[in-house]
Amino acid sequence: MQVFKAFAIALCAIGLAISPLQAQDVVTPPAKPDELNAAPADAAPVEAAPEEPAAPPLGDLFGGNAVPGSSTPVVPYAPAITPDTGMPNQGTESPVYMVARLSEDGPALTQGVTWRVYRPTLDDTGRLELVATATGGDADFRLAPGDYFVHTAYGYAGRTSRISVRNGLTSQTVVLNAGGIKLDAQFSGNQPIRAGRLVFDIYEREFNSRGERKIVASNVKPGDIVRLNADTYHIVSRYGAVNATVRADIRVEPGKLTEATVYHNAARVTLKLVNQPGGEAIANTNWSVLTPGGDTVVEGTGAFPAFVLASGEYQVIARNEDKLYSRDFEVKTAAHGEVEVLTSSLLKQ
Repeated sequence: MQVFKAFAIALCAIGLAISPLQAQDVVTPPAKPDELNAAPADAAPVEAAPEEPAAPPLGDLFGGNAVPGSSTPVVPYAPAITPDTGMPNQGTESPVYMVARLSEDGPALTQGVTWRVYRPTLDDTGRLELVATATGGDADFRLAPGDYFVHTAYGYAGRTSRISVRNGLTSQTVVLNAGGIKLDAQFSGNQPIRAGRLVFDIYEREFNSRGERKIVASNVKPGDIVRLNADTYHIVSRYGAVNATVRADIRVEPGKLTEATVYHNAARVTLKLVNQPGGEAIANTNWSVLTPGGDTVVEGTGAFPAFVLASGEYQVIARNEDKLYSRDFEVKTAAHGEVEVLTSSLLKQ
């Protein structure tokens, strides 16, 4: 038990380094196979697409970091590449051939896999000793007879298995039970988002003992393919840096690519303090954007501060030369534009 506990700690050391909402929607089409080969949090409602026949296995789709698990059907010994195991004396070593698959019935992965082999005992530093590594697809090792831990990583998906090497050939298949996800976002009404920073964060669905979700991948760009263990994940889409946020829970299926589109109700607004409509913006102005209830949403400084805001009603206050000016305004989905505050609109104090 101490060995396994120490192994878990050691894997953590070498492993994965990773205001108010408006009405939002998420659409998740059926999972698709093979598209990944082309590349070398509380959930919003999900519109389920009509059920289609099960998609064929993805095959070699997704590229590597890790998380834990393995299956051991025997595979033929036909390695294409021999990695450097750092063990030159092959007279006392046996061949070990390993293959990874995304699912039980999926094809063997041919690229993007990272293999790490450890002895099941601690070294002088209290860590498991790394004895061999390989990258690419299948792996061909030369190992002395004995027991080993093998960590197989594929993107953010991974498993850890234990193998026993004896005299003669040892072969094993690792079933990662993993898939991929590709995320996109649009404005409600299927209008593309062309301006502003748009990223996604992927979290584990369940909360830990501190009431927090563990982040799996952050700042994922639209269209990026992220390889993950099969599971349900909490997705947070952030448009801009203020309050335009959409959340959804999305399921990743083994051996398949899940595509999901979320819909934002938001727009980009630029603030100006002017003496007359259409006039020149007055510099050295401090800004505060508030909710109708008086809560601060965002603050800024300058003649033309710009923010992406969720659709809704707001109050903006401009401070210039110890005078306060104010006006109410409304943000409508995809209606980017300027909000002018007139110097005649003095805030009554």
